[in-house]
Amino acid sequence: MKPLFPPQLKRHLPSRRTFLAVSAAAGGGLIVAYYALGEGRTRKQGELNAFVRIAPDNSVTIMAKNPEIGQGVKTMLPMLVAEELDVDWRQVKIEQADYDPELYKDQYAGGSMATPTSYMPMRQVGAAARLLLMKAAAAIWDVPASQCSTAAGVVKHDATGRTLPYGVLATPAAKFRAPEPASVKLKDPKDFKIIGRRIGGVDSPRLVKGAPLFGIDVEVPGMLYAVFQKCPVFGGSVASANLDEIKKMPGVRAAFVVEGGAQHVFEAEGGTQSSGLLPGIAIVAASWWQAEKARQALSVRWNEGPYAKQSSEGFAKTASELSRKPPAWSLRRDGDVQAALKGAAKLVEAAYEYPFIPHVTLEPQNCTAHVAGGKAEFWAPTQVPEAGRDLVAATLGIGKDDIIVHMTRCGGGFGRRLMNDYMVEAAAISKSVDAPVKLVWSRQDDMQHDFYRAAGWHWLKGGVDAAGRIVAWQQHFVSFGQDKEFASCAGLSPHAFPAGRVPNLSYGASLMETGVPMGPLRAPGENALVWVFQSFIDELAIAAGKDPLQFRIDLLGKKELLPGDGPGLDTGRCIGVLEKVRQMSGWGRKLPPRSGLGVAFSYCHLGYAAEVVEAAVAADGKIAINKVWAAVDVGRQIVNPLGAENQAQGGILDGLSHALNHKITIKDGRTVESNFDGSSPLTMMQAPPAVVEFLLTDHSPTGLGEPPMPPVIPALTNAVFAATGKRVRKLPVETAALAG
Repeated sequence: MKPLFPPQLKRHLPSRRTFLAVSAAAGGGLIVAYYALGEGRTRKQGELNAFVRIAPDNSVTIMAKNPEIGQGVKTMLPMLVAEELDVDWRQVKIEQADYDPELYKDQYAGGSMATPTSYMPMRQVGAAARLLLMKAAAAIWDVPASQCSTAAGVVKHDATGRTLPYGVLATPAAKFRAPEPASVKLKDPKDFKIIGRRIGGVDSPRLVKGAPLFGIDVEVPGMLYAVFQKCPVFGGSVASANLDEIKKMPGVRAAFVVEGGAQHVFEAEGGTQSSGLLPGIAIVAASWWQAEKARQALSVRWNEGPYAKQSSEGFAKTASELSRKPPAWSLRRDGDVQAALKGAAKLVEAAYEYPFIPHVTLEPQNCTAHVAGGKAEFWAPTQVPEAGRDLVAATLGIGKDDIIVHMTRCGGGFGRRLMNDYMVEAAAISKSVDAPVKLVWSRQDDMQHDFYRAAGWHWLKGGVDAAGRIVAWQQHFVSFGQDKEFASCAGLSPHAFPAGRVPNLSYGASLMETGVPMGPLRAPGENALVWVFQSFIDELAIAAGKDPLQFRIDLLGKKELLPGDGPGLDTGRCIGVLEKVRQMSGWGRKLPPRSGLGVAFSYCHLGYAAEVVEAAVAADGKIAINKVWAAVDVGRQIVNPLGAENQAQGGILDGLSHALNHKITIKDGRTVESNFDGSSPLTMMQAPPAVVEFLLTDHSPTGLGEPPMPPVIPALTNAVFAATGKRVRKLPVETAALAG
């Protein structure tokens, strides 16, 4: 379909493009099937494939296919293409691609998957384009392509020294058939000139100037502004409202009830979490402020629905009651736990709990949409444009092929923008008013209508023998869901470490039903569970009279791959990062009174991280985090060391925010906190220096958005114990309880 608007927008965004297929080999291949179009499609001048466009001036434009949410993927993925294309990075321009699965296949941000899924394909894209350029030059010179080489955007005939720049060769090169991916020769890593360099983000110069890049910056001709008021009680709907009065307010163009629409149950878990169109009241005005002022004058009577009496206090009470009963079902049972507990030399019992927490993306949810004539066009800061398109199609009855999604930069994602509720809201409002609409959530909307990280409660018993080895581990986990199905990202894997290393171990679970929406938040699951497991391991190490870091290495045991989720946990890689962080942090050194070192490790989203926190606790209980050390193993190659370091440090600071500040309290079926004062990101005063080092191991490169985050939370609370002798078993940390 053609875009509803011409490209001359006030806020420029890349237009939808058509690219040449340089090959459509029978049976296809990664480049052919996923990264080039079929036969008969029109190419534009200088376009070699869906990713590479070369201008006569020898500049190279590379399309960035995945959403940029601050993880650096808009720089990293083009680096892979540019390396194998063999161009000077200074020649490269980068454009954000629109959502186009025919051209780019998977386009999403989540799960730290950009590197593992794109490392080889993106290199193959660049290498294929380079080979085409060499073939074009060889044809012009009437020599074999094997006699040609490339460097910095130039093809050279080695025997005669003749050269031709890529800009001259791009058009003739597009006449050749693209090679199969397996046949493309890739560079030896020792010859890399771009991969492995510290390269700044391509958007950074514009970011520091405050240039418009984000969804919240979008402007299109004739655009109106919208706000959307939902029931503060999860699951509620509109009974009545003073809409006639609202319509008379300055600038207001429309005010109406939205009845709701198709509900998509995220990951089909638990049965209560949806990202569809919820009921509410839309107000559309000439400016956002006029729409927001009108919302403040709303008087609404709500049908509060079945969850109006739920509360955090009630959940905690029910969890406590469930803990005194056997688990509703067993997740894992190894050996004879009860006998092992009875025979243990020392026993430890503990109860851990953590709250719901929000995503607090700096940019609130927003979307600009134009729905007209059975077609729709979006400018959206989404992590999963495909899911957003599909949700809109199902809700409004629009064909998927009649929907265009322009991906804007996201001002933070962390999993929140996997849920495209803001897209379908904007679409429904635009369709109702027959005009382009920019929907912007307020901070209160964003905080109180999030898909929260699930709260959880854990009751644990552990035993160590006379030699200081863990011989028994019993855990009753109380979470959310129904019918033995956990709510979204509220579960516990039966393979969670130390499963496989404790001979007598049982994991059991019981569930509570709730209307509180839950969903993935950076390092889903591990962001809370690693704190529980690594804290209790620390407790057992202390009970055994062992050094906590060495205790972990001993527990990991021989180096092997433990069965589990995905490829499983590699104990050798865990040991490697623990040994590295021991050396980095000077583990075991003497510290001043009320100061301590804490350690933890995790395997998360294919990456391994071990971290040490040095913290001091004042007499009034206030915590000062002096420094964090992180050893990270994400494979044999770091594509952009600068971006990788930023991701690791950002994950560490995010984890400290979880530990110290973040919480969501439910009362009367609604969220109490409404802004950063109730659940704040880490402040600059709280942020410590974080030293990150990467272990390069002989494994495929993996992502960094999630792995460094989970270990810092238990490393901090274990450091607090080392400093004070007081164990933190509830988050966020209650500093008053540490006074002394």
